[in-house]
Amino acid sequence: MTEHDRPATVADVHDVAGGMPHVTVAQAGSNPVYQVGGKSFVFFRNARPDAVDPDTGQRYDDVIVIWVASESEKKALVQDRQRPYFTTAHFDGHLSVLVRASELHQVPRAELVELIQDAWLCRASRRRASVWLAEHGLA
Repeated sequence: MTEHDRPATVADVHDVAGGMPHVTVAQAGSNPVYQVGGKSFVFFRNARPDAVDPDTGQRYDDVIVIWVASESEKKALVQDRQRPYFTTAHFDGHLSVLVRASELHQVPRAELVELIQDAWLCRASRRRASVWLAEHGLA
């Protein structure tokens, strides 16, 4: 197994989100909120009543919110039963997906990297996004 194929970890979330250009890290309580240009693109959420274990009713305390570019991308991610992404009614109309930190091992690192990079791209200014895409041969 290569670094590219290995299961994703919470450390990967921090490394990738924090490694994108022009990122600042705000705090929501004790949880980090990764922002570009004052816009959040990845954040760790406090336990909330809308995200609970269906068997026990216990609130999930490890939910990560990741922005997506479109409603169709969100639907594709949350409807894919092979992936641990989900949403709640609280996030209806919000361009983001949720994933539990304890379920990240179901996501290949490369997929998580792409998801976080795409989150940054959809929240960064056009100029910053254009520069990043050009630097990575994607423009």
